[in-house]
Amino acid sequence: MKKNIILLIMVVILGVGPLLIQQGAKFGGSDGLAEAAIGKIAPDYKPWFHTLWKPPSGEIESLLFALQAAIGAGFIGYFIGFMRGKDKQVDEKR
Repeated sequence: MKKNIILLIMVVILGVGPLLIQQGAKFGGSDGLAEAAIGKIAPDYKPWFHTLWKPPSGEIESLLFALQAAIGAGFIGYFIGFMRGKDKQVDEKR
């Protein structure tokens, strides 16, 4: 129990720490930075792929990203739990 509390505190520090240390900083994604770097390196570059659908707003885009992350985390959690349960069954049979 004590180890879990320590881990939770560390996660909170890692999540909130950068926001407190770099107050007012702009935490942007890498897409915009990559586009700017490519524009400097090769100004005549034409993208070879365009998105099929652009979400109507930034909020919906964030929602879809969070949903994707939640589904992935759920799958990973399910898989880890399934494998632990499988190992316990094997240990109980011995």
